[in-house]
Amino acid sequence: MATTLHRLVKFIGVAAAAVTLGLAPGAMASAAPPPEPSMDPLIVGGTAATTQQYPWTVALLLDGTQWCGGTLAAPNKVVTAAHCTAGKAVSRWQIVAGRTDLRTSEGHTAKVTKVWQHPGYRSVTQGDDVAVMTLDRNLNYTTLPLAKPADSGLYKAGTQARALGWGDTTGNGDYSDTLRQVVVPLTSDQTCASAYSEYKSASMVCAGFPQGGKDTCQADSGGPLVINGKLVGITSWGEGCAQAGKPGVYARVSSYYTQLSTQISS
Repeated sequence: MATTLHRLVKFIGVAAAAVTLGLAPGAMASAAPPPEPSMDPLIVGGTAATTQQYPWTVALLLDGTQWCGGTLAAPNKVVTAAHCTAGKAVSRWQIVAGRTDLRTSEGHTAKVTKVWQHPGYRSVTQGDDVAVMTLDRNLNYTTLPLAKPADSGLYKAGTQARALGWGDTTGNGDYSDTLRQVVVPLTSDQTCASAYSEYKSASMVCAGFPQGGKDTCQADSGGPLVINGKLVGITSWGEGCAQAGKPGVYARVSSYYTQLSTQISS
């Protein structure tokens, strides 16, 4: 992540400037949100991945430009981060599935007809950073189940988790046109609380190596964190990208299972 709380978009020069200014990556300087502690996400230190391997991984396009990631949780429902959707008109969104390389026209696209954003969301550091998009059509791709409250064992410190996205690969604005993945261990609540005073164990979970080197980053926001075939986290925020002692912070999906499931099944 970079010093910008969110792991939002890939407007090459603009994104880099936004990070420098402490804005959400992908947010235009002229429309900057109220200042927040700086933090972002992208895949740093990762490897190549494909949508054939992970068909439930989708890209969120805002006005035609990749802005965030998301997870197909039902044929017409995408789970993502509230900080991705906040303040954006529904008509500006398009979802792309089955497209490993965003420079191609492979896969399928859908428009968004409705966005549910957690009513408690105010900022990434306050939590409730979850949202659900309803699509105008069903996408014929495998969906990913959500972690449930009973899946507490998945959140054990040291468990290996996989994050995916099309975000920055260096923390310096080097965005990827192709899907990337990174495997990082979950940290303990104590470790994350030591790294971030804003950390809330009830709504967040952290993942990363003590020495850094691997992480999500700008433009990875909203994308999936996966363990044992379940969505356990949603890429949310962090300080810098892949920095030592600063793990990535993800929305804890099991804590929102009932609310998310209600939206997914509606």
